[in-house]
Amino acid sequence: MEKVLEVKNIEKYYGTKTNLSKAIDNISFEVDKGEFVGIMGASGSGKTTLLNCISTIDKVTAGHIMINGKDITRIKGNGLNRFRREELGFIFQDFNLLDTLTAYENIALALTIQKVNSREIDKRVKDIAKKLDITDILNKYPYQVSGGQKQRIASARAIITNPQLVLADEPTRCIR
Repeated sequence: MEKVLEVKNIEKYYGTKTNLSKAIDNISFEVDKGEFVGIMGASGSGKTTLLNCISTIDKVTAGHIMINGKDITRIKGNGLNRFRREELGFIFQDFNLLDTLTAYENIALALTIQKVNSREIDKRVKDIAKKLDITDILNKYPYQVSGGQKQRIASARAIITNPQLVLADEPTRCIR
């Protein structure tokens, strides 16, 4: 099988020398292309920190993370921004939808950043909205839709660019 993700001996520390907390302690695993993996653990056990390190939101203290053979722990600056934009999709715990944008605009944003032409953006947004059954809410703002609909908008935004890897932080948590 082809490896899409390899996590090798990663560690993540927060704090200072006098008040150091270890959020991730020497974790290693691999994920094959097409495989779905769930991470489970108690609250505060480092699940979100792990996802943030894999998604390059956070940097590891030690170890390496390889995505499609690229060591993302060594990518810096604009290269990291480009990698994140082109290779990753992320569904946040709290959706991170922009309240001033409609559902359509929230989904289209990732393609706009990639400078995809407007005709292609329109086609892709409508296609993904149809698949996720949110066509009827594309012109609504996040505050006008339910939690489940927000979750589908965030999911559409994460997958619209056809990323190599999609990471989801508590995608099935209870919506309040």
